[in-house]
Amino acid sequence: MQEIIISVFNIVGSSFCVDADDGQKVYNLIKKALYEGKKIKLSFQNVEILTSAFLNTAIGQLYRDFSEGKIKGSLSVENMLPEDKALLKRVTATAKLYYQDPERMQTSINDILGEE
Repeated sequence: MQEIIISVFNIVGSSFCVDADDGQKVYNLIKKALYEGKKIKLSFQNVEILTSAFLNTAIGQLYRDFSEGKIKGSLSVENMLPEDKALLKRVTATAKLYYQDPERMQTSINDILGEE
């Protein structure tokens, strides 16, 4: 299986990975590689700031399109700070819950926010 390295820093063009639009660029590349059956190493070298909004878009939404087994077997991360790894764990846990039952999750969110 061919392995590719995706450099988050090179895609975003900055060491600040905070914007969901930048996360979408990363997601598009990962999604394409997964569909092509490639193994992906996602490199966070030179990334100084990482937000949940970025990670939700870049990685979280993969759980909508692929099984957890496919993602775990094909995607790995490297050069990630320990606190960013913890953030990634929270993002993926939430994404898995959300995509299992998006309607129920949205209802819970609306209840919490007091929206109809």
